[in-house]
Amino acid sequence: MARALARGWGRPVLCSDPLAERAAALAGEVGGEALETNAEVARRADLLVLCHKPVQLEQVAADIASDARAVASILAATPLAALHAAYPGRPVYRFIPSLPVEVRQGAVVQAADAAQDTDLDARVHELFAELGTLVVLPDALVDVAMGLMSCAPAYVALVAEAQIDAGVRHGIPAAQGAELVVQTLAGTAELLRRRSGDTQAVRREVASPGGVTARGLDALERAGLRTAFSDALDAVLGDAR
Repeated sequence: MARALARGWGRPVLCSDPLAERAAALAGEVGGEALETNAEVARRADLLVLCHKPVQLEQVAADIASDARAVASILAATPLAALHAAYPGRPVYRFIPSLPVEVRQGAVVQAADAAQDTDLDARVHELFAELGTLVVLPDALVDVAMGLMSCAPAYVALVAEAQIDAGVRHGIPAAQGAELVVQTLAGTAELLRRRSGDTQAVRREVASPGGVTARGLDALERAGLRTAFSDALDAVLGDAR
């Protein structure tokens, strides 16, 4: 996700990574500099973006909190209270992005918080808004949102794969099936955007009474599509909590 953010912003970064070659590759791709330690990044960066594992919060903060000017976290299951405790006296922001931020088509959730520094608050908000659609939610709902949008690229990829495989079973080559399915998903997303997210409107435009699409939708419902997505969100939230 760190790489996706850097690619989406498309500007030079200061970065560090336990695998030095990975940091060097990122700096080589987007510009900037790969540094040897987190502490060196903290000393030189105006805004630190935390992209480590949630369980490493206190360990990383012990190295960099004293040098941090401002901190933006993309850590799952790490509420604002924990971030403020780890970085006392520093402006702290919580975001959850989704992988399409790489192409500036991502969904990004920001946890609502009290004002800290009016100018900085606005600049950090605008920075993450560059990456797609940014939605501000209460901190308690951020992990729920993560289950909807941060995990969703993998779900959508699985749905696409299932459709492509179904076409292969009926004779369509996988490459051509992938072209058709991927473009249909992209176009449908744009239709939904233009119709203000009205999913039923799009379904009714495609599914005429008694038609083939209506029969296909009925088969998906009987196979438990809605239950599968509901169970997936329950599983994600169970792990996050």
